[in-house]
Amino acid sequence: MDAPTTMSADNGISGGGDGWFTPRNQPTAAPGAEQQMAEGSRLAALRPVLRTRTGNSPGPSTATEGDPSDEAGAPPGTQTDGEEVTPAEEMAAPDDETQLPARPEEIHPPEQTSQTPTSTPAQPQEVPDDTPSTGLRVPVQRFSPPQGATTPLGTNAPQFPGLSPRDQPPSPDAVRIRRTMAEVAPVAEKVTSYFYALLFVRHPDLRPMFPAAMDAQRDRLLRALLTAAEHIDNAPVLVSYLQNLGRGHRKYGTRAEHYPAVGECLIGALSKYASGIWDTETEAAWVRAYTTISQVMIDAAAADELRAPAWWYAEVVSHDLRTPDVAVVTVRPDQPYPFLAGQYTSLETPWWPRIWRHYSFASAPRSDGLLSFHVKAVPAGWVSNALVHRAHPGDVIRLGPPTGSMTVDHTTDSGLLCLGGGTGIAPIKALVEDVAEHGARRSVEVFYGARTDNDLYDIDTMLRLQQSHPWLSVRAIVDRQAHLQLPDAVREFGPWHEYDAYLSGPPGMIRSGVDTLRSIGIPSERIRHDSVEEIVLAQ
Repeated sequence: MDAPTTMSADNGISGGGDGWFTPRNQPTAAPGAEQQMAEGSRLAALRPVLRTRTGNSPGPSTATEGDPSDEAGAPPGTQTDGEEVTPAEEMAAPDDETQLPARPEEIHPPEQTSQTPTSTPAQPQEVPDDTPSTGLRVPVQRFSPPQGATTPLGTNAPQFPGLSPRDQPPSPDAVRIRRTMAEVAPVAEKVTSYFYALLFVRHPDLRPMFPAAMDAQRDRLLRALLTAAEHIDNAPVLVSYLQNLGRGHRKYGTRAEHYPAVGECLIGALSKYASGIWDTETEAAWVRAYTTISQVMIDAAAADELRAPAWWYAEVVSHDLRTPDVAVVTVRPDQPYPFLAGQYTSLETPWWPRIWRHYSFASAPRSDGLLSFHVKAVPAGWVSNALVHRAHPGDVIRLGPPTGSMTVDHTTDSGLLCLGGGTGIAPIKALVEDVAEHGARRSVEVFYGARTDNDLYDIDTMLRLQQSHPWLSVRAIVDRQAHLQLPDAVREFGPWHEYDAYLSGPPGMIRSGVDTLRSIGIPSERIRHDSVEEIVLAQ
């Protein structure tokens, strides 16, 4: 399932990273390289804090690195590839929470391109007519941050101590940031184009770190930054979100010194298209917000570097085509891959370098170390189509770190109400296995939704689990037969107010599912799903 829910070589313990991506093999120094390095050092000096890389940290990465912008936006379970999405990173949580949604498989935003990219070299970035050429100086924000810029998220004293974080009035910085967001919303496409034009014109060394075809994910990086800035006052939600981003970006080769370049171009784009309201106070608010955001990501990456590789290689050992467009792909990582049932990971295939997509783990951790994913091929889904129609045993893919918060709380004995739509059944199956392995006889109610009988590709597995565990109940909901959407079917059963709810499936199903579950009495804090910023923005 394309969502989030984990053979090889030097990837950081075995190599890797995301610099906006650094090549794993150091390129031969070209004339003028010393000057470029000096420029990089200048940019690095703009950061208030930089972490020294450890001995096993990834070096520069090759052009096979991923797109940092990808990490920002799609939940596991939702195929980010234009693929079916199901919740599984970068961020899972109920949409009203203090945590940022992790990504589920079917919550991943689908690939938005309708055309398959060719393997021809990347074309030069189209630069808007008004984009400064390399001979001109774009106003550069020097990150000698204003006082308080490096203050950790959530350390400022609340204005009204008696109120919860969600009920606190917005800070002055948050007010200015949201005013900027409202100003640029009608011209978001122009802001995105200008941002990347500035980034690639001023920092051409970063261009190879992004996919050759930028149309499908060009806005994800900017969208993630804006999402984070908009939630600058919501520390509980934001910190978890940013830490996931920082850890996930290691696989691209992203290093601390890359953040100032992105920040300068972000502020350059915003100041141009929000010129009507832009002033020194607004700029200072954005500098403080970006400095704080980037520092959380840098610190999370530095801590993760001490305990885990930037990526894992994994060999395909089994490819089971369940339907013409759904396959169960099982891989063997080259190193131990620790994860929890309900989480997801990002995945890169050898056919589409630097294109990463999120998929949920389809089982609880296994003693043999194998990992399984449910993948649905969708139109224009580069990664999903490669995995369903091209992958064979012996092929080697790359995996990012596990992420996602749609996991079972084993400290309680509450029942589990699980809704899985399409390939969103993958992390739900993993949760059932996890409960079984812990030996607790907790009631688990699974609603497995599909459009047609043929889409219930894993129903036999779920029914076998039901036969083995008397505490498990599995109900199949077929839209075209019941004329009923999956979330609405839950209303006919229950009561559910004492259950913990888990949702995995397409974004629309998650949104309607959360609304339905709240309406039937399940508190928001007991509704779990992996999604992306589109859910966060609805908070």
